[in-house]
Amino acid sequence: MGNEKGYLALVLHAHLPYVRHPEFDDFLEEDWLYEAITETYIPLIDVFDRLVDDGVRFRLTMSVTPTLSGMLADPLLQDRYVRHIEKLIDLAGKEIERTRWMPEFQPLAVYYRKTFENARRIFVETYSRNLLRAFRKFQDLGVLEVVTSGATHGFLPLMLQNRNVWRGQVLTAVRDYERHFGRLPRGIWLPECGWETQVDEVLAEAGIQYSIVDTHGLLYATPRPRFGVYAPIVTPSRVAVFGRDLESSKQVWSAQEGYPGDYDYREFYRDVGWDLEHEYVRPYLHGDGHRCNLGIKYYRITGTTDQKEPYDLGRAREKAATHAGNFMFNRQKQVEFLFDVMGRRPIVVSPYDAELFGHWWWEGPQFLEFLMRKIAFDQDTLATLTLSEYLDAFPVLQVSTPSLSSWGYKGYAEVWLNGANDWVYRHLHRAGERMVELADAAKREHPLDGLRLRALKQAAREYLLAQSSDWAFIMKTGTMVPYAERRTREHLANFTKLYLDLRDGRIDETWLVGVESRNNPFPDIDPLVWASP
Repeated sequence: MGNEKGYLALVLHAHLPYVRHPEFDDFLEEDWLYEAITETYIPLIDVFDRLVDDGVRFRLTMSVTPTLSGMLADPLLQDRYVRHIEKLIDLAGKEIERTRWMPEFQPLAVYYRKTFENARRIFVETYSRNLLRAFRKFQDLGVLEVVTSGATHGFLPLMLQNRNVWRGQVLTAVRDYERHFGRLPRGIWLPECGWETQVDEVLAEAGIQYSIVDTHGLLYATPRPRFGVYAPIVTPSRVAVFGRDLESSKQVWSAQEGYPGDYDYREFYRDVGWDLEHEYVRPYLHGDGHRCNLGIKYYRITGTTDQKEPYDLGRAREKAATHAGNFMFNRQKQVEFLFDVMGRRPIVVSPYDAELFGHWWWEGPQFLEFLMRKIAFDQDTLATLTLSEYLDAFPVLQVSTPSLSSWGYKGYAEVWLNGANDWVYRHLHRAGERMVELADAAKREHPLDGLRLRALKQAAREYLLAQSSDWAFIMKTGTMVPYAERRTREHLANFTKLYLDLRDGRIDETWLVGVESRNNPFPDIDPLVWASP
């Protein structure tokens, strides 16, 4: 800590639902992971490596959800990513040839091939196919704090204050984090920032020291926080809670009012997978031949027009630097004002979906790198820090209890409970009761024999996978709805069969082996965490 007047805590939430289909040679929805690796995770790792190599002081907090950790560590998906990126390298090579007489596009084709080759090098050679090693390295260096989330990103407020069910999501996540990162997490990103009264008691039981809520979750806390969202509060269970700063958040994530909508930035929705002749791109599509994004995009946003202009790399990079300077200036003025009003150093907490940086906003990682360098060298009003560092420096906090809230549309539970997805909850609640019943019975019978223990562990996995908030979110937004509905029904059906088999003492081992091979997160899962205390 120096003479700065306040702090900026950037928090990136890296999450994807668990999508892994070994029963198919390739699967469309697995592209969500491959795109995020190429366009977000590797670019961020590249930025962090350059900052560390150049001795730039920076701090950042990042959640890596257990489902994402499981996929990044999975050998099958690692092999499939290598196949995916090698196909893109090949396509970019063809594009260099195709655009030979197109001076507005060929430099971009060369750029994409270098980008894809760099991604393959970092993935295969630098980190031996497991990007968790990169995040663990930066955490060990002290520049990045990695926090956990709910085991499968289940939306806790819609679990009816069922402590045992909350415990299953939270304790499973904590133990999985320890397996990957070699330490216990200090913080947790509650799925969708969903806060419910008394959830902090389960967090405290799991050893979690802090979490984050949306702005109104803290502003409407009881009693009202003296410093608003610019200092954390602590609950009666001794869990600190930070609140999101709306001003800085909106400046980045809003496509209309924020930086990502700038006309010089790359246009996400113009991709060669849709723009070029089908026969030309067919070898790079999935088996059904349906068009999809391939990651090569030649146009800039341009404006509210279909007549897009070619993307200019240099122009976009300059704009990212300008926006980074503007963001830093605004935060400087913000903390100067708050410091005078509060009489203490404020913390501005700015959380974002990690996938915004690179995947949705191509220049996002460049923006972050410029911002970190500018903060380190161009001013002394503001410093970046992790949330744990703030708590270590300012341990005395106001006792208060956040209100029910989320960071979803309208701020509560409407995204995950509406006419498109409300049918799932009676099944999830019933499955939760049955999971607790199975865990209580297993606790009395402990230790279980091998086959029954395997079945109970798989029942816990299937239940967790059915709880994923992503399925309800997809049903609400109307994208890939059949897939989300199918995943929900399949996991619930698998859970129900396992419950009945365990109850009746007739486990179908052949069927169990097949399910274990497909749905295999949390290899060390402990089903007894659902048992009543």
